[in-house]
Amino acid sequence: MILGFSIPAFIALHVAISLVGIVAGILALVAQAKGRFLPGAQAVFLGTTLLTSLTGFLFPFRGFTPAIGVGIVSTLVLIVALVALYGLKLRGRARVVYAVSATAALWLNLFVLVVQSFLKVPLLNAFAPTGTEPPFLAAQGLLLIAMLILGAAIVRQPSVARKAASRAIA
Repeated sequence: MILGFSIPAFIALHVAISLVGIVAGILALVAQAKGRFLPGAQAVFLGTTLLTSLTGFLFPFRGFTPAIGVGIVSTLVLIVALVALYGLKLRGRARVVYAVSATAALWLNLFVLVVQSFLKVPLLNAFAPTGTEPPFLAAQGLLLIAMLILGAAIVRQPSVARKAASRAIA
């Protein structure tokens, strides 16, 4: 039992929270790359992604695992994003810091989604049963490239998005 849930129920909750964070993150960051700031989607993205990381620490692991490492990095990246957005209101360099940290947080969530997909979806697992085969590496490489492009597009946006964000979170 974890927080009163059976382990399968807690896994389902954790996955659902993660998927909401991924969808909200894609919506929020793609809109931001186009110069539109969606404060509600940003809040849902950051909140559910942080909750995904935090609930991940509640699983009954023994010792340090790659999942714990990703959770620690994700939590730290999200703290930076939250401070840049809500604390500094994207002023000055905080806009770039937010673009990088929010994009990194989404990438980490998507990275885990790809890992879990190759582990749990039989069709994908057949192509990369150990997670070291070319199809898995290609999927992760394409994801990384897509996220670098998205992050760069957000950084290149003028301060219009920052002004909108400042008004939305003031």
